[in-house]
Amino acid sequence: MAKWSNVTNVTFDQIRAGASATLSRTLSPTDIEVLALVSGDVDPFHVTGEDGAAVKADASTTGSVGAEALIAAVLGTRLPGPGMKILREDLSFHGRIAVGDTLTATVTAREKHPEGCEVVFACSCVNQAGEELVNGAVTVAAPMRTIAYDEITPPELALRRGDAFAQLFKACEGLPPVACAVVHPCDHDSLLGPLEAARRGLIRPVLIGPEEKIRAVAATEGVDLEPYQIVSVAHSHEAAVKAVELARAGEVEALMKGSLHTDELLGAVVPSATGLRTARRMSHVFVMDVPAYPRTLLITDAAINIYPKLEEKVDIVQNAIDLAHVLGIEQPKVAILSAVETVTSKIASTLEAAALCKMADRGQITGAILDGPLAFDNAISLQAAKTKKIASPVAGQADILLVPDLEAGNMLAKQLCYLAGAEGAGIVMGTRVPIVLTSRADSVRARLASTAVLALVAHSRRCRQVEVK
Repeated sequence: MAKWSNVTNVTFDQIRAGASATLSRTLSPTDIEVLALVSGDVDPFHVTGEDGAAVKADASTTGSVGAEALIAAVLGTRLPGPGMKILREDLSFHGRIAVGDTLTATVTAREKHPEGCEVVFACSCVNQAGEELVNGAVTVAAPMRTIAYDEITPPELALRRGDAFAQLFKACEGLPPVACAVVHPCDHDSLLGPLEAARRGLIRPVLIGPEEKIRAVAATEGVDLEPYQIVSVAHSHEAAVKAVELARAGEVEALMKGSLHTDELLGAVVPSATGLRTARRMSHVFVMDVPAYPRTLLITDAAINIYPKLEEKVDIVQNAIDLAHVLGIEQPKVAILSAVETVTSKIASTLEAAALCKMADRGQITGAILDGPLAFDNAISLQAAKTKKIASPVAGQADILLVPDLEAGNMLAKQLCYLAGAEGAGIVMGTRVPIVLTSRADSVRARLASTAVLALVAHSRRCRQVEVK
């Protein structure tokens, strides 16, 4: 939303009969949805189209709130401006509003009453076609003194349909904390993040690294380390090796990356004889909370396997399916992404998608419904799939996106975060214990969500071990 600069009010004494002000706004889908929530009119017939996107709203409900809000904005920022108070309204509403409509509200001073500094404004709001949506009068108490602001910045809004992270945190309620090796927590984020997760009961951190450095960071941040175990080692490489040793010995149930390079940590994880590998290929899964998507969305692999072959993709997708089960998705829908929806020898990812689907038919991949190749739009939009006449149990409702390679996955996850307001929690699967690879760019909420995923995976493995015994 645009900022308002150099906002100065008009006092009661300065207002003259006939003075007017206008304000225009072009409506976005978020505007429609916010207005629907404010008005309470969330009937899908009024506020959604066939593909679930907000497109229109009757002016008698949502539309009236929108037009009325624009009139209030003119009064509050233009005439009289800051310091005014709305006393009474006498407005009538007509027509409807839709995404892309440009509304223009106009207020004109009609009467002044010294008692209470009251001013009656004639008000109207029209759309881009000149059709009147609102008319009537609003009475305000005008300000007596001058108020000026250099800038007024309206808040930016992003509506979350499902809030996947809130569901993760709720799923962790009542679970015992997970013993987690925090590898080289020698800066602000890598130390305070795990300690906040510990405060919330998600993990019991074991801090592994140069003790002097860890305590220096804690002292700078005013943090008490007395409740936490510290395993002192000389440097980051030794911290990674020690964390893996503790995991192999069963002393910790998970690993969390601190202030060391991912390659350095995974270098200690990968060796067959001393690391944490299993018979399955190791892979990374992003658990995405996308405001505009009504499901938890898993993206794999966007961090470890650069150009995976067919056999490796079998493990990558099975890892993601297993994680989806842990997160409570009983039969996840897997969309195998490519640039097109048809199989062609010119694009290798389409051939691999077809092979993966057939392997699922033969029981080589289990626990999910697979379909592919699918382009991204068809994987997440029912309307896009319908337009292209794609009949599929996965299209438009995917829970898991299997990307062709790391580059595609990394770009997709970051685009969702930076262009669509999404947040991503991440975890490494296919290892003896779950591993969280934190990033300096992660928000506090994303870090905690990654830890919540780690806790759920560790708890699931505990339960399986008990069943085996």
